[in-house]
Amino acid sequence: MKLTLQLAAIYNLLWGAWVVIFPNHFFQLVGMELPSQPMIWQGMGMVIGVYGLGYWWASHNPLRHWPIVAVGFLGKIFGPLGFVFNYYEGKVPFEFFYTLITNDFVWWIPFFIILKKVHQDYNWKLSD
Repeated sequence: MKLTLQLAAIYNLLWGAWVVIFPNHFFQLVGMELPSQPMIWQGMGMVIGVYGLGYWWASHNPLRHWPIVAVGFLGKIFGPLGFVFNYYEGKVPFEFFYTLITNDFVWWIPFFIILKKVHQDYNWKLSD
């Protein structure tokens, strides 16, 4: 659990920094039109980076800090759902799917396993 959360933390901090510092780079990589308001994309990078801090802190005691993991897991579920709805309504191009692979899908199983252990061993306690 500790290693999973530390890897998630490092990934999120790096991805967030990349998006904040180079807001057009993802769009250029996948051949998308550059955003007219890059500040919105940079805001997303900031949020992802902040999740990284939370994951790092949670890694020191994943069972006790399970709400951070749960919030992250929910984001990793709702992000792809939002993409699907927006894609089918023609509001977002398919190329955004690439962000879901590393930001969401690869973390589903490890975060689920952590939360399953929280359920089994910690019974969703919010304090010691």
